[in-house]
Amino acid sequence: MQRSDPKTGISLSLVCLTILGVMPIIANSRPAGFGALSFALFLSLWQVLFSLPLVARELASANKGIFAAGLAPGLKRRTIAIIVLTGAIFGLSTYVYVLAVQKAGAVPAAIAIQAYPLFAILWESLFLKRRKSALELAFTLLLLSALYTLATSGTWRIAGFSIWFVVALGVPFLWSIAHVIVKEVQDRTPITPAQVTFFRVLVSSIFLGLVALALLGPGGVAADLGNLEFQKFALIMGLAYYLELIFWFYALRSIDVSTAASIAAPWPALTMVLAILLLGEQVEAYHVVTLGVVVVSIYGLIYAGARKRRLAEGASEAGGAPARPAVTRRRLGAARQR
Repeated sequence: MQRSDPKTGISLSLVCLTILGVMPIIANSRPAGFGALSFALFLSLWQVLFSLPLVARELASANKGIFAAGLAPGLKRRTIAIIVLTGAIFGLSTYVYVLAVQKAGAVPAAIAIQAYPLFAILWESLFLKRRKSALELAFTLLLLSALYTLATSGTWRIAGFSIWFVVALGVPFLWSIAHVIVKEVQDRTPITPAQVTFFRVLVSSIFLGLVALALLGPGGVAADLGNLEFQKFALIMGLAYYLELIFWFYALRSIDVSTAASIAAPWPALTMVLAILLLGEQVEAYHVVTLGVVVVSIYGLIYAGARKRRLAEGASEAGGAPARPAVTRRRLGAARQR
């Protein structure tokens, strides 16, 4: 696929940074008394509505994606199973996200979500048998130390360990699992980014709806549905979340995933500023230091990964083997966080 102007990808990555930084603030600004489960359900339902126009446009075009694919029966059943499973995982991660931001605080939760590379490295090591360089391991240890500092409220003592910080780590953990699974559908079918997003939020809504009906009861769900003030925040959050997903996919059409990730990486800093100004949250010195170390670690991991690829390509070219195309490398990294 021919790339568009890199300025477009850079601009969209900056938009993603802004949206990611604002989302925890929106979640914690909802009216008091409305639980995380109900908020996760209705923001997901709004996402479904926002995703429909783009999917409808694709259905009316020549590129119908998976809707026009003549998949073999076995592949079709497997694809449906993966869509259902990953949609449920993403639905659970949405609930955990809202709950973690509420309980741990917008700033600690935002920093914890940056632990995504740790889980990606774990799955690559376990299932893809990819060995990490010494530089990658060094930055991984640095990131782990920063997260432990945050988990213990800057004390490094087990007694100060925050259970809600562990809950916040569940968000990137669930994302990483779902991304590994859904990559098979992206690799083996002509499904488009808009369709991936549509099925994700549709199944998430169904999953969260069933859970909400079981735990809150039809009366509780109906009461939240009819509360316009609550729905206003659910709508804004759903729109923000959907736009971030779509903008990220389109950003990767014109720049490498490493470049896009580098631009978006400092988004918790925006959350920190907005949490102070709009939510009145208290930000401690260790929050600022930890955020700085986390961002440096992520940049370091991006650099270390790029350096390892360059060395591998140099060795392949020296040995006469063709280097892996850049587009393949981008696909390997495209299913990153969120």
